[in-house]
Amino acid sequence: LRAISNVIDSNCLIIISHSFKHPRWGASNTALARWLPPSYEDGLGQPRGWNPGALYNGVQLPLVREVTRKIIHASNEAVTEDNLYSDIIMAWGQYIDHDIAFTPQSTSRTTFLTGVECQRTCENQNPCFPIQVTTNDTLSKGMDCLPFYRSSPACGTGDHGVLFGNLSVLNPRQQINGLTSFLDASTVYGSTPAAENKLRNLTSSEGLLRVNLKYSDNSQEYLPFVDLIPSPCAQDSSASEGERIECFLAGDSRSSEVTSLTAMHTLWLREHNRLARALKSMNRHWSPETVYQEARKIVGALHQIITVRDYIPKIIGPDAFNQYIGLYRGYDPTINPTVSNIFSTAAFRFGHATIQPIVKRLNAQYLDDPELPNLHLHEVFFSPWRLIKEGGLDPLLRGLLAHSAKRQVQDQLLNEELTEKLFVLSDNGSLDLASLNLQRGRDHGLPGYNDWREFCGLPKLETETDLNTVINNQQVTEKIMELYHNPNNIDVWLGGLVEDFLPGARTGPLFACIIGKQMKALRDGDRFWWENDNVFTEAQKHELRKHSLSRVICENTGISEVPVDAFQLGKFPEDFNHCDNIPGMNLEAWREIHEEGNLVITNLS
Repeated sequence: LRAISNVIDSNCLIIISHSFKHPRWGASNTALARWLPPSYEDGLGQPRGWNPGALYNGVQLPLVREVTRKIIHASNEAVTEDNLYSDIIMAWGQYIDHDIAFTPQSTSRTTFLTGVECQRTCENQNPCFPIQVTTNDTLSKGMDCLPFYRSSPACGTGDHGVLFGNLSVLNPRQQINGLTSFLDASTVYGSTPAAENKLRNLTSSEGLLRVNLKYSDNSQEYLPFVDLIPSPCAQDSSASEGERIECFLAGDSRSSEVTSLTAMHTLWLREHNRLARALKSMNRHWSPETVYQEARKIVGALHQIITVRDYIPKIIGPDAFNQYIGLYRGYDPTINPTVSNIFSTAAFRFGHATIQPIVKRLNAQYLDDPELPNLHLHEVFFSPWRLIKEGGLDPLLRGLLAHSAKRQVQDQLLNEELTEKLFVLSDNGSLDLASLNLQRGRDHGLPGYNDWREFCGLPKLETETDLNTVINNQQVTEKIMELYHNPNNIDVWLGGLVEDFLPGARTGPLFACIIGKQMKALRDGDRFWWENDNVFTEAQKHELRKHSLSRVICENTGISEVPVDAFQLGKFPEDFNHCDNIPGMNLEAWREIHEEGNLVITNLS
């Protein structure tokens, strides 16, 4: 009948059967893949920089906060606009990252040996790996450090190996991916049976997802709220007493992190329910489960299409796309699709350098709305009330479509909203995303910049002169050498971030290599990839190719004019098309002719 879909197995708590020989490849709650052996100071689990006296090529590693302040930080006013791509390309990158990777932190908030809270100690004691700061640091709050919790180790690795009897085998610390690695829209459906069941409307005959029963957006749906009340999300300071808007519930727990991300989650909730209603309407004999799974399968395919066809080529450029990804030639059971540590902890975090400090909400003419003024990014962290009480989804999406992304410039990497005002629910103050990224790379034992260049077949850079061949801003090179002294010491996230872009790309050669290799693994190692044989009929694949993110916006909002390519920056109205002229799929390819006692399937390939 219909091709098998990705079913979440309630016994295994993983997406099953992507690989018959290797069922744990890409499964949730398994270790991230290592493409190079980890680099720990003790060979087992101590991060680079754990021991203050440790020397690298004769010098100590710089403090990550010092790297942020001297190299990465840019004032909000210093931001350069991207001349090609809209802000929604940034939002899509974050959304897709949350589909394929989530690394849980240690559940303990105190040191294992002494029981001191990580918030109150500046000593390196597991699971605390605090970010050291200087006395005049704007974020120090009177302490010599910022709190940092190490990622949880995979069972039986690092120090945990002793607990599992691995006394004779050196089993270096590995980190966990709490999600399924696959591009499978787990942002919509979750990565475990328990999460999936919470998200479904199990009383619906149409295979729908749950929606918010308290609020709607001009008759359109919002995500439901989390069960935990009160939830930790920020509240409107002008709200009447007792009025609360909780965090949203979605397939990924980070859906309320920032309004642009919430917008993506909301859009795909609506798209699932739109598809489910349409499929049920044309196939009245389908059970709610059949409708749900078929809509889910289509949504997963659209995530794959938009990412690999429309998004990734713009990020790594056409040459790297052809070199590392190339044409699809079918499922390869020898390819491990598991998300790699280097991809999730460094390369795909390039997107942090594309985040604008300002959030725009625009009216139907794509103009500033005096009732919805611009907001600084820190004003929308964990603030779902902004969506519900300040205009809904449409003004926010218009802002993402018509406002440029931030351009990743070598001396303007992360804006001050991220380096000085980052709001994290588990912390009482502000944090610095750049320092968190650098510290996380060390926590995970990522080898240095040159090791990864060598992995990708790129020349190692031994001197400042060598660095100048890949970084055209010599002042940046000088600052890097002043702090790191030797290119071999450079943290890989920083090194990849400052490389000159490849032609037609928004990344340099190192990150293009890592992102390209990962995307090929996610595509070719996925037995349920939308283009693989027997997943969809040829007629259905033909229809899926017509669809786009712009079409999804047209179908699920009150927005009537959009760019043909949502990621491409254009001017309104000349570069925008009416939704009537935006192609989309025809669901007739999914119609079945049902006769009593017989079933005739139309539109077979």
